[in-house]
Amino acid sequence: MDNDEFWQLIDSARAATTPAVPFERALVDVLAERPEPELLRYQACFDRLHHALYRWDVWAAAYLIGGGCSDDAFMDFRAGVISEGRAWYEKVLAEPDVIAEHPAAAGENRFDAEEVFFNEAVNYAASYAFERRTGDRNAFHPAYLRHRAEQGIAPVGPVERDAGMGEPFDFDDDAEMHLRLPRLAAAYLLD
Repeated sequence: MDNDEFWQLIDSARAATTPAVPFERALVDVLAERPEPELLRYQACFDRLHHALYRWDVWAAAYLIGGGCSDDAFMDFRAGVISEGRAWYEKVLAEPDVIAEHPAAAGENRFDAEEVFFNEAVNYAASYAFERRTGDRNAFHPAYLRHRAEQGIAPVGPVERDAGMGEPFDFDDDAEMHLRLPRLAAAYLLD
């Protein structure tokens, strides 16, 4: 699946989102209409885009918005960035401090951004859709591993995962955070 196809699915889910149907449920609904091989291709594309956000500066943005950010929470944050659509994804990928302009961060309650950007269920949308299609809760993971092997997609180990993260820095150093993410730091670091 190429990026255009992937983002069309995200856009379809965003268009189907209502107060009664949150994005993550709409995404599962959209994906469940697709054949199983397409769900595997969706997941491979999701993983690639999700991994591209695995950087120190993006993690620092998540840390500011969440008032801290564990490994698991950072996984959820990256899924939330994807759930906001291609335009926001590309903006955050280019400059994470742009999140300060997002309506959830720039509004009256800047802590709305935490609810928007930390979206764990988006990580598992393809597996939920696969389960809905097959009726088998345990079918997705083995099918996805076979798909990755068939496509020559190597697993990402810790060395490869950490290689493209950029320069690490101390998220608890307020001066450093103000230097690297000035708009988010101004909004979230309250003295």
